[in-house]
Amino acid sequence: LVTLLLGGAASWATGRAIAITWKPLWQLAVYIALMTFAVRFIHYALFHQPFLTPGNVIVDYLVLIANAIVGYRVMRAWQMQRQYPWVYRQTSPLSWQRKH
Repeated sequence: LVTLLLGGAASWATGRAIAITWKPLWQLAVYIALMTFAVRFIHYALFHQPFLTPGNVIVDYLVLIANAIVGYRVMRAWQMQRQYPWVYRQTSPLSWQRKH
């Protein structure tokens, strides 16, 4: 619940923020790693779960990075279509393509 709701919303916003500032996608890996430890701490503090169990950390990281990448792609697709409408068109919420 914490990972999906709180962490998911925060990672989505982080992905959007990276896209809005035109930073590269690889920077999400660092930010989401830090966020994973914050989410693990919330699990530890509120629900008395183990803090750094490798399995839990990996699952939380994968969930958060997936949310962040989707947030990044949604914002980047919107940006490309919005800022360069003569070159690109949005083909789905996650993608764009060059106009012919």
